[in-house]
Amino acid sequence: MAITAAMVKDLREQTGAGMMDCKKALVDTNGDFDAAVKLLKEKGLAAVAKRSERATSEGRIFIRQDGNKVAVAELVCETDFVAKNEEFIACGEKILDLVLAKGYTKIEKELSDCLLDFATRTRENMSLNKIQVINLPENSVAGIYIHSDFKTAGVTVIKGSTADSVKEFARDCCMHLAAFTPAYIRKEDVPASYIDEQKEIFKAQMDADEKMKSKPENVKEGILQGKINKHLAEICFVDQMFVKDDKKTVTAKLDEVGKAAGAKLEFGEIHLLLLGK
Repeated sequence: MAITAAMVKDLREQTGAGMMDCKKALVDTNGDFDAAVKLLKEKGLAAVAKRSERATSEGRIFIRQDGNKVAVAELVCETDFVAKNEEFIACGEKILDLVLAKGYTKIEKELSDCLLDFATRTRENMSLNKIQVINLPENSVAGIYIHSDFKTAGVTVIKGSTADSVKEFARDCCMHLAAFTPAYIRKEDVPASYIDEQKEIFKAQMDADEKMKSKPENVKEGILQGKINKHLAEICFVDQMFVKDDKKTVTAKLDEVGKAAGAKLEFGEIHLLLLGK
């Protein structure tokens, strides 16, 4: 059967494959349009499998709130060019649609398949790296923030009030997370092994300080504990100085906002989201 330019054009428009690939597919299937579509998809899927070990350091974080649920999806790809592509972004939004509509709490085939068609056409390794669903308790709000690079984001839940001022503070807390990227949320989250390691580091520094050698052991111990407390305050979210008021800690600001709203506030779930981590 003669393969016409119109046939190649139609096949390319439907599949997004290259002109030469479309022509070859039509030749290989003797002009059977449906068979050519299937062949191109099969070749595309095979190519995706081959590319599965390529590094995916680019991508995008997606977050959406629907009622008392906040859905998070992380899509990764090889290049910044693809991460900014409208179809890639549409895939992420579709995944959020499905997560919220069907109640998915982990990556399912239907979710991963949302990327297959685009991946086969772009010939780039990409995948759904993570999904997460955060359920909001009664009388609580969620703050959501995605940084302009779409690789850093935050979700902060505050319990005790749904006032607009509390919503604003929750979002500001997300901006704080993105700006300071704290290693831990609270001191109790810090592993004992990490604290022990930091003590050894600080102790070695103090032992090397001539001024410290003459101090009594109990004084040295107090100084060492002070250094640990200061370090923990620097790496734990609730004890850091607030991004919009560097005279108050995040916890102190929470109390201030709660007092103004006439409510006792407390933090619920707090998530710092970093692409690929």
